[in-house]
Amino acid sequence: MNAPVLVINCGSSSIKYALIDSDPQAPRLAGLAERLGSRDARLKGKNSAGESFTQPLPNADHAEALIAILKRLENRVPAAIGHRIVHGGEHFTQAALIDDSVIATIESIAALAPLHNPAHLAGIAATQKVFPGLPQVAVFDTAFHQTLPPRAYRYALPEALYTEHRIRRYGFHGTSHAYVSKRAGELSQRGNGGWLTAHLGNGCSTSAIWNNQSQDTSMGLTPLEGLVMGTRSGDVDPGLHAHLHRQLGWSLDEIDDVLNKQSGLLGLSGLTNDMREVEEQALSGHKGSKLALDVFCYRIAKSLAALSCALPTLDGVIFTGGIGENSPIVRREVIALLPHFGFNMDEAANEATIRGKEGKLDHTGHSGPEVWVIPTDEEGRIAMETRHCVETH
Repeated sequence: MNAPVLVINCGSSSIKYALIDSDPQAPRLAGLAERLGSRDARLKGKNSAGESFTQPLPNADHAEALIAILKRLENRVPAAIGHRIVHGGEHFTQAALIDDSVIATIESIAALAPLHNPAHLAGIAATQKVFPGLPQVAVFDTAFHQTLPPRAYRYALPEALYTEHRIRRYGFHGTSHAYVSKRAGELSQRGNGGWLTAHLGNGCSTSAIWNNQSQDTSMGLTPLEGLVMGTRSGDVDPGLHAHLHRQLGWSLDEIDDVLNKQSGLLGLSGLTNDMREVEEQALSGHKGSKLALDVFCYRIAKSLAALSCALPTLDGVIFTGGIGENSPIVRREVIALLPHFGFNMDEAANEATIRGKEGKLDHTGHSGPEVWVIPTDEEGRIAMETRHCVETH
């Protein structure tokens, strides 16, 4: 299949898209339709020449936005459409060609991702309307982590909560962890061995990957578990919910809102969820920002150390995501907290590796576990899985 794949990531009021050619060097047409359903709806992106554009789409819905996107594809007709789907539960271990049964299954597990799966379903319905003749593929964030063993995915809860309600750890950011670990196997002489991956952005997660298979990961039933994130708390005492309800009278919705939208870097710093601003303020002496940076890095290091238990051997750690790729400070602080792993990071290489560069950050001749920065390409991974799914069917 040589024609391009259109990758779609639908939110409740947005559509992120990328038209990806089979040639990885070919320019991508990419953009974002945002604020859908409002007077301020608009489409913005770049054309094949790299020129930016913004197009007003007042009151446009998902289908109308897709029609506008179609006109921006410069007469390049996609062969298939790949949809990013956040939650596939235990039903999907790989990408799936979308049909009525796949749609029904995504609907049946919407309670596991109430903010995401319904929006993805709306996107599927809209793309089927606009592109009725094209094969459409669902690529699941959770599928890559379906190789976790029971000791990693089970919570220590009554059996019925798992067998009847499927309450377990699922993990997320699967396309990113899959892409960077595979890329490390191509770049490093160590190949596809044991890698710890740290996807760090506004959402953050870590994974332990052995021979391109996920063995454990930091996120769980929901994306709230695990690391400190932009506005999410990450791990807290499970008794916190009951404590806040009893002592402050907060409802479950209020508690959920605080943990997901008011915590993380924003909650600790009291200023922002943007790591660039946190670092700037921390260096200027702002105590809240310094605390936010310290907690953020400590929790990453703590998670990586714990996840190393899942690997027979450790070949290295990979930083990716907006923060992982662009923050030498975070990388330095995390590696400094793991002296017993034998990393030997070259600080000059660390400072130089930003803005989309991939590279190995070790001193020359270092023989211990490696440190890599590898920019993630979730859209590219989704396109690859979409091609494979269509070709095998």
